[in-house]
Amino acid sequence: MKIAMWSGPRNLSTAMMYAFGNRADFAAWDEPFYAAYLKRTGIDHPMRDEIIAQHDADSVSVSAQIAGPVPDGKEHWYMKHMGIHMEDTPLDWAEDCVNVHLIRHPARVIASYAAKRENPSFWDIGFQQQLEIFERFPGPVIDSADIRRDPEGMLRKLCIAIGLEFDPAMLSWQAGPRDFDGVWAAHWYGSVHKSTGFAGAEGALPELQDEAAKLVAQAMPFYAKLAESKLA
Repeated sequence: MKIAMWSGPRNLSTAMMYAFGNRADFAAWDEPFYAAYLKRTGIDHPMRDEIIAQHDADSVSVSAQIAGPVPDGKEHWYMKHMGIHMEDTPLDWAEDCVNVHLIRHPARVIASYAAKRENPSFWDIGFQQQLEIFERFPGPVIDSADIRRDPEGMLRKLCIAIGLEFDPAMLSWQAGPRDFDGVWAAHWYGSVHKSTGFAGAEGALPELQDEAAKLVAQAMPFYAKLAESKLA
């Protein structure tokens, strides 16, 4: 099984990758198209030059690798994908994947993203791109708030939805980086590297002001549409 887990940034996506990557039967790949996205768009992200230098920046090559065998002799392959990386990139390879969609309330995404990269735009947070991908490649939708509230219950439901046996190894992992981390982990993954499992239930939504509040309002219809299909 090849799982394409689609999300936007700051969506619990790294913790989910660690959960699946902690299974003995899974290989994991961290944002395969990130370097190609940065090279193609010229956008300025933290560690841009290092990412392009140390990862495959050719989307055709990346697509061919995904279409090939699962690495490391594993039975399954978990791939963490960002919808924002896929503009102008062929998606035919995703037809052979189990497509899953991870969502998070826009207020939480924007507050978390802004702490790492100032003044995110609507395009940066990826809600429109994710809905477009969901409409082309529908599949289970899972909300990060539900996972944090009940990790085992929601991961069991997800496994049932995709025809995968649940493994308790998904619920905890050793602190620190992983071999499959992208080089960008040094900037983005500090909290996950300190973790040994999913954090507890989230508190009240952050109260955002001015441009951030406008961004939440712009993103909400896309989040709400995706949430209509979420596992509960």
